[in-house]
Amino acid sequence: MKTLNPILVLIVMFFVGRYNNTDGKITKTITVDSLGACQGISYQNGRYFLYGDREVGVMRGYKLQKDSLIYQHQEYKFTVKGENIIQHPTGIAYHKGLPTFVGNSVKQNAEGTVWKAVINSINWQGFLKTKTLDGNLVKTIEDDACIQGTRPEYVSYKGKWFVATADYGNKANEVRLYNPAALSKANKTSEKGILFKKFTCSPWVQNLHYIADKGILVLIQNQIEGRKWRLTFLDLAKSINSGKESVIKVIDTDKLDELEGFTFTDKADKGIAVSSSRKNNVSFMEFKVGG
Repeated sequence: MKTLNPILVLIVMFFVGRYNNTDGKITKTITVDSLGACQGISYQNGRYFLYGDREVGVMRGYKLQKDSLIYQHQEYKFTVKGENIIQHPTGIAYHKGLPTFVGNSVKQNAEGTVWKAVINSINWQGFLKTKTLDGNLVKTIEDDACIQGTRPEYVSYKGKWFVATADYGNKANEVRLYNPAALSKANKTSEKGILFKKFTCSPWVQNLHYIADKGILVLIQNQIEGRKWRLTFLDLAKSINSGKESVIKVIDTDKLDELEGFTFTDKADKGIAVSSSRKNNVSFMEFKVGG
């Protein structure tokens, strides 16, 4: 009786394993319009807010029904007296009882090598009520501690909440944690007492998503500049303690456009990802619980 070549067995097992890997499987893709290029998604109190860079920075409210997002006829504009204040929203850091921050990353040259990064402190409940920033823009903070762009998200470390943000480029990328109380009063993030901790991370980070009950920070990324989807799951505490990203797992998909945002729903195995494409820009994903 012939024995199988062990190398051949390993090759077969490798390809079978890849074929059966359904973690992060895209189950359905739909089109959500009127956002311009969608830049992210934020799940708050049963509502999903998608935001983008239409003729002005804009955000719209949706409800999840089965595997579709239903527009709730709630549109919010990041404007003051009609002026476009947050032109390119790149992250919403929301946590009940803490200041709300919205990022704004703007290219300063055609090559995209010079950026202006701003974090805006916003009266969130007022913004949701009046649907503009008029009277609700509390503070504009220059994120000069960043390397390339800003994308705020709340995270917790040792029982305290911080505003995390990350860079986009492929050189010297970092995730930085800012003190939210100090940040809300600052003019620049380079001021003393703002930066709490930082660690290095992989490139092309478009947004951040924090899984609070697991202490996991998800880097919402592209595999190459502006293209191909990647989700990198980090152990936040280990990353902070070591000064570099501590990777739990990486999920790449075969989607070729520009991934911009992601959030888990209220179910641990369901997620929603958004891209900057004008069509087929919202995808529903399934995950292995505990995988």
